[in-house]
Amino acid sequence: MEKHVLALQLSHLLGEEFSREWVYSLIEIPKQEKFGDLAFPCFQLAKSFRQSPAKIAAQLAPRLEHDLFASAQPAGGYINIFLNQPVLTEQTLKQILTEGTNYGSHQFGADQNVVLDMSAPNIAKPFSMGHLRSTVIGNALANLAEKCGYETMKINYIGDYGTQFGKLLAAYQKWGDDEQIRSNPIPELTKIYVRFHEEAEQDPSLIEEGRHWFKKLEGNDAEAVKHWKWFKDASLEEFNKIYDLLGVTFDLTRGEAYYNDKMDGTVYQLKENGLLTDSEGAKVVRLDDEGLPPCLIKKSNGTTIYATRDLTAAIDRYNSYQFNEALYVVGHEQTLHFQQIKHVLAKLNLPWAQDVKHISFGMMLQNGSKMSTRKGKTILLKEVLAEAIDQAKTNIEDKNPALINKEEVAKQVGVGAVIFHDLKHDRRNDVEFSLKDMLTFEGDTAPYLQYANARAQSLLEKAKYVQEDAEVSLHDPNAWTVVKQLRLFPEMVMRAYTDYDPSKIARYLLDLAKAFNKYYAGTKILQEEQLHARLTLVYGFSVVLKEGLRLLGIHTPEKM
Repeated sequence: MEKHVLALQLSHLLGEEFSREWVYSLIEIPKQEKFGDLAFPCFQLAKSFRQSPAKIAAQLAPRLEHDLFASAQPAGGYINIFLNQPVLTEQTLKQILTEGTNYGSHQFGADQNVVLDMSAPNIAKPFSMGHLRSTVIGNALANLAEKCGYETMKINYIGDYGTQFGKLLAAYQKWGDDEQIRSNPIPELTKIYVRFHEEAEQDPSLIEEGRHWFKKLEGNDAEAVKHWKWFKDASLEEFNKIYDLLGVTFDLTRGEAYYNDKMDGTVYQLKENGLLTDSEGAKVVRLDDEGLPPCLIKKSNGTTIYATRDLTAAIDRYNSYQFNEALYVVGHEQTLHFQQIKHVLAKLNLPWAQDVKHISFGMMLQNGSKMSTRKGKTILLKEVLAEAIDQAKTNIEDKNPALINKEEVAKQVGVGAVIFHDLKHDRRNDVEFSLKDMLTFEGDTAPYLQYANARAQSLLEKAKYVQEDAEVSLHDPNAWTVVKQLRLFPEMVMRAYTDYDPSKIARYLLDLAKAFNKYYAGTKILQEEQLHARLTLVYGFSVVLKEGLRLLGIHTPEKM
């Protein structure tokens, strides 16, 4: 709020040439508190006013007056704003008390729909660490969208179609053991899939066998369909165990195969609009004007490709949900694919094509290399989660063996550690898999945040804090850093969603917890003077921290 007030006053003083939005974009938060709470640099005004930035700052500072400002001081080419700490502290605590978990919410997404394509593992393959990113980034974005007023539709678009399933069917015919597959489906199917690729390097005819079996699957051959359905059902059963552990749910789980009998309509639509051209026997949509290679719609042997299915799925989703945004949370290696999809939809004169957005993310790396199922080089998410929970359990036994609900707390801490390790990184960056870093219970981790909340809850319990008796008038300069962080939460929610970057919330929560821990270490919170007001600050901290972690998909135990 104070940034908006400052931007409004400055734009009024500077004149119509300088919009409030432009002024707002320049406002900074000083790195050192001695330089104030907000700062406005005057350097870009020098040319217009034909004066030095320092002189402009000296002229503007005395004219900035508001109840929220304690003072405005020129400093070189900057105006440093010191905010009215007692007024803003009271305002902030009162707002959190009134709004509770709704604090930080927005309504700019009201009456709008967001469809999220997320997770999307392939059947008959293990749910690896590589799939974690789409799942938790997509889940966090859905939570943020809802916090901003949107209605969301989370779709798990299962990879259950394509030439790789022809290869799997061919591998099953050669080496499949029904009894072993029934008892341990995913590892056994992965084993024969890996073997197929290993042997195909020596015997290229196997690739042709894979194509043959995919053609049979497309033609609804009874044997191919029967085994494909078996593989799919067994896979979904295993995936759901992972989703339950992560606390991730979907509004719709649908495989690519759902669109198998609907793609002809898309191909017809492309043909009617004069977009299909022949290319060495294949059917493509040329994208020369966009500087992109052609989008392959049908291969020369008549089989479809995933671009055809994605186009069909996008059209179906708009017809079903009339979305305002369709977010595809998919790795950055698919950037070209989604550029092609978006341009083909635009060529069909579909006005909503501009609302289709690829939310790309970096890879989960192992020793600097991409994980790959076909090469047998993967780390199973199930095993990582199990180890994280076990380590959390060990830590609890060491530090608090009398804790009630140890199993549940260990699950919340262990799973939270894995999720946070991913989400604290900018989604566009690659993440190096490190079990050691992920499970460190100190530093920039979820357990650090969860423990800060447990510490706050302990204070509230010890003091028998009752929200109805809360006081909000707190005159404590040491609390100001915490208050400022609490005031940032609504802005960080907005920025995290509009930038499609949950790491902004993760990094914010770390700053909030560090500010609180510093206050906790340097202040006798339970001393009688201003006790109830300080406890309200502790309560407000806990509300915001827990809500921020919830947005990331992480539970917060009351005791650890």
